[in-house]
Amino acid sequence: MVRATALDSKPLYPAAVTVPPPLPIDAVRRLLPGRRWRFPGGRVAVVRLYGPIMGSGRTADWIELARHLRESRRVPAVVIDIDSPGGSATASDDLFLALERLASAKPLVASIRGTGASGAFLAAMAAQRVVANPNAIVGSIGVISASPHVPRLLERLGVSVSETKSGRLKGMGAPWREDSEEEQAKERALIDAIYEAFIGRVAKARRLGEDQVRELATGEVWLGTQALELGLVDKIGDLERAIEIAADMAGVPARGAPVRLRRPFLARLVDRFATGVATSLANEIELRLWDRYRLR
Repeated sequence: MVRATALDSKPLYPAAVTVPPPLPIDAVRRLLPGRRWRFPGGRVAVVRLYGPIMGSGRTADWIELARHLRESRRVPAVVIDIDSPGGSATASDDLFLALERLASAKPLVASIRGTGASGAFLAAMAAQRVVANPNAIVGSIGVISASPHVPRLLERLGVSVSETKSGRLKGMGAPWREDSEEEQAKERALIDAIYEAFIGRVAKARRLGEDQVRELATGEVWLGTQALELGLVDKIGDLERAIEIAADMAGVPARGAPVRLRRPFLARLVDRFATGVATSLANEIELRLWDRYRLR
């Protein structure tokens, strides 16, 4: 019989297991849901405002990003890089208010590189300076309400709609019937109120009389050079020129860095192949059919 002694070379207990070091907190955050943002301090932050402004996740991201930039000590100034046809009146005004708060805290310059129309032009009005490319599309100060009405089509298809409601104006704009005269009058009052608010914001931002702005608020657009002559923008130039102006206002070197709220890798992967397509489609349908009050 073999007896184990203290002189045996084989240990009585297994060797200690080597535990790998914990993952850095940044690596863990990259795998967790939620939004985050990074920015190299001391540079002019460039926010890309591209595409329709809708009451959806993307506009909420822009508003949240504006708050981050306003509160960050690493950001001396901000440039809004605009190429957008506008969109929802309420979402555009919400974005304007967020950018106005940002402009109250640090230099904010708007750069209209392609299209800065309607609600996107309203967003630009929050900036202390507005720069436009020579051939940029600028303006479209106005409001439009559009919705389909298909009662005759439904009648031809043999489809009837039963409507039960409380409140005589509930269901205003329903596509299965024509609007009543009272509903049309209410809609006109809403459009006029949004229109007057738009004119007031432009007049204040551009230091123009409201009557002057009202003459321009026909829904038409102008090239950047024409917009300069009309007093709707301050300078003609590209994005680099806007960064130089913002840097000069903040007293920092003219170096810009794009910034956006970033989703974790897994969320971005899902967005790219599924959610992104679905959201874009939903936004387009909402913009064309169901968002009744649009800046135009």
